[in-house]
Amino acid sequence: MTLLPPAPGTPPLAPHGRGAGPLLRAWREQRRVSQLELALRAGSSARHISFVETGRSRPSEEMVLKLAEHLDVPVRERNALLLAAGYAPRYPHTPLDDPALTAVREGVERLIQAYEPYPALVVDATYDVLAANRGVSMLLEGLPEPLLAQPPNAMRLTLHPRGLAPRIRNFPQWRGHLLAQMERQLALHRSAALRELYEEVSAYPAPERTAGGEPQGTVPYFALPLRIEHEGRTLSFVSSIATFNTPLDVTVAELAIETLLPADPATVEYLHSTLP
Repeated sequence: MTLLPPAPGTPPLAPHGRGAGPLLRAWREQRRVSQLELALRAGSSARHISFVETGRSRPSEEMVLKLAEHLDVPVRERNALLLAAGYAPRYPHTPLDDPALTAVREGVERLIQAYEPYPALVVDATYDVLAANRGVSMLLEGLPEPLLAQPPNAMRLTLHPRGLAPRIRNFPQWRGHLLAQMERQLALHRSAALRELYEEVSAYPAPERTAGGEPQGTVPYFALPLRIEHEGRTLSFVSSIATFNTPLDVTVAELAIETLLPADPATVEYLHSTLP
């Protein structure tokens, strides 16, 4: 198993206007933060924030980074803000197969392999699958080759009517969960590529056949489970997603490790017997 390099990123959607001011204003409004509140957070004044946003004042590099931090601007878009303000990008965008990221690649690969027989995968900011363990491969058995073409996309694999959708017993609930997750990301990331993916997968028709609704007498779950059929059995998982804290590289910032935790004893027993 080898981590695939992520696809080229898409720059943020920028409003009309020159300099960093319009971008900063767009991020502030998207975060629903007033000029006064942002000024208090950044140790500045509402007047100065207003001047920066209208282009009457050019912010220092330090101020751009400070405002971006308090607005929770993603690392990729912080570079865009710096460029718009006339400064060099601060955060590198290192290819995942670069020797500089060897520790990241090897660490992530060890992590998802160690999670076997339970499924685990690594995705980028637009849900392209960069690596997956045997647990994921088992769930994807029998899917059409076009959906598995490199790099496969986790959202397409799950929601496409020829993908996993017909196998998911609680498909309407799981679809709603995934689309809501993408909507939350779109509220944080001004990504044209992510918006395009969302519009594509949200428009998929319902699969012709689904595995059926929830059976009676199921175990009480502590989170919404993914209930999926495999070889005539219904497996139950709860999903968790991990990211890197305080990343200083665009590629690393956009990596996410998703693990599927077995949600009942029958799933645990089946996976251990199938993938020893």
